[in-house]
Amino acid sequence: MTPDLASLVVSVPTEELAAALQPAPAGVEIIVWDMSSAAPRETIDLVVPPYMSMNVVLPRLAEVRTRLVQSQSIGYEGIEKHLPPGHVFANAASVHETSTAELAVALALASQRRLPTYVRAQDEHRWAPEFTASLADRRVMLLGYGGVGKAVAARLAPFEVELTVVAHRARFEDGFPVHGVERLIELLPDAEIVIVTLPGGAATHHIIDDAALSALPDGALIVNVGRGPLIDTDALVSHLERGRLRAALDVTDPEPLPADHPLWAAPGALIVPHVGGASSAMKPRTERLIRTQIERMRVAEPPLNVVYES
Repeated sequence: MTPDLASLVVSVPTEELAAALQPAPAGVEIIVWDMSSAAPRETIDLVVPPYMSMNVVLPRLAEVRTRLVQSQSIGYEGIEKHLPPGHVFANAASVHETSTAELAVALALASQRRLPTYVRAQDEHRWAPEFTASLADRRVMLLGYGGVGKAVAARLAPFEVELTVVAHRARFEDGFPVHGVERLIELLPDAEIVIVTLPGGAATHHIIDDAALSALPDGALIVNVGRGPLIDTDALVSHLERGRLRAALDVTDPEPLPADHPLWAAPGALIVPHVGGASSAMKPRTERLIRTQIERMRVAEPPLNVVYES
């Protein structure tokens, strides 16, 4: 027997996203609420907040009853400080992993092959070939083995690297050992490249501190596509300015990075402005996830990706 389909009110932050979700299933009303003002309804079954501004807008949910708050981001650190009581919160797992992994590999390649040097030479109309380091045959540590970490590992496979994976807990997964984070300092001296994909939060704050940076060999590269506070920025700047290490960063601490921050000018630093998930893959995958959540709610199935209930 076909279950009775529930009627639902769904809010999204932009007219563009509302149009992309049309035609809506029978009984589903899509409304636009960017959460910059009071809620347009007392009850909104599914709320999609604006991208990258949840900490500012989530307090608005104190004014509305919801069944699900669907983020457009993977990260949710600090959500307990901003989400009013009585809400179920889901992250955007499945949306950003592939794009973030692409950028992680791109940053590693750009740093190894010194692409910023060639871009500067092009700006000056100079033909300036150099002999550079490869990604192939490098000893790469992947710190974090969740959705993004696994996507990075899959994309590194064709590059013929020697991969070591470190995560929160030790286990055997996907055909190779995953080392526990308690072995991090022990394993760092053998890493030529470290790609960090961990989530933020108190448990991972400054997991790459001065001691961890000091354990790396001279010339090692740190790639961070996780969260800025995973790395002690002051310690990193010190190592960069001494020419000890290199860094390729999609995220920084503080963020946005102030114009006068020494990290901008540190030798060996490549910085991009937190754009790991900001690719053409985001919109269709976000739309697909929202449609899936709508369909599951209509037939009384539990939502996907629930990470917190206030």
